[in-house]
Amino acid sequence: MSHERNETQPSGDKLALGVAARLSRYLMVLTQARKMGKHTISSQELADYTHVNSTQIRRDLSGFGKFGKRGVGYNVDALIEQIRKILQTSGSSNIALFGAGNLGTAIATSDIFKDHGFSVVAVFDVDPERVGRRIGDLTVQHYDQLRDVIEQEDVVLAVLAVPSGAAQAIANDLVALGIRVIFNYSEALLQTPPDVIVHASSPAVDLLHALYFYLA
Repeated sequence: MSHERNETQPSGDKLALGVAARLSRYLMVLTQARKMGKHTISSQELADYTHVNSTQIRRDLSGFGKFGKRGVGYNVDALIEQIRKILQTSGSSNIALFGAGNLGTAIATSDIFKDHGFSVVAVFDVDPERVGRRIGDLTVQHYDQLRDVIEQEDVVLAVLAVPSGAAQAIANDLVALGIRVIFNYSEALLQTPPDVIVHASSPAVDLLHALYFYLA
């Protein structure tokens, strides 16, 4: 079980990075617990699933209000609602997905984004064999329609599930259209302005992390 340093809440509305990261982990566990039919959850159960010290969990949550009852635990539905408010994800944020291959299809049809208030509203590709086919409730659109769709659907973030060689050009177009958050599932190292947040996700990196910290 890991012991993490407690960050204080900075002035203003922004959370400390470590607090926001932990709250996101709690939210993922709580969402899955609700799917499993759990109505209450203890700080120790949260600790077991997130590997965050239970004392740290109680400290994180108590900083935003009084949650949970001693001997009973936290109400799962209520805590999900509160954490979403804290993380400012109570509403719905629209996502544009780039790449309709195996990875893109898996992302578009997964409940992961939907569970946390995000909606994939558009899927783009340039492959004629993919453009026009259905993925869930969406029809794959050609990349040429990017500008119109971004504006019409009020897209706020983009997910790149494309070959590395195509990622930078797409990122450039997205930045020009005002997108400031990009999830990059390609292996490309994207160059973007300082005000653009790029989150890179790689199974290989996660595997290396696990091997180093748990098997070394």
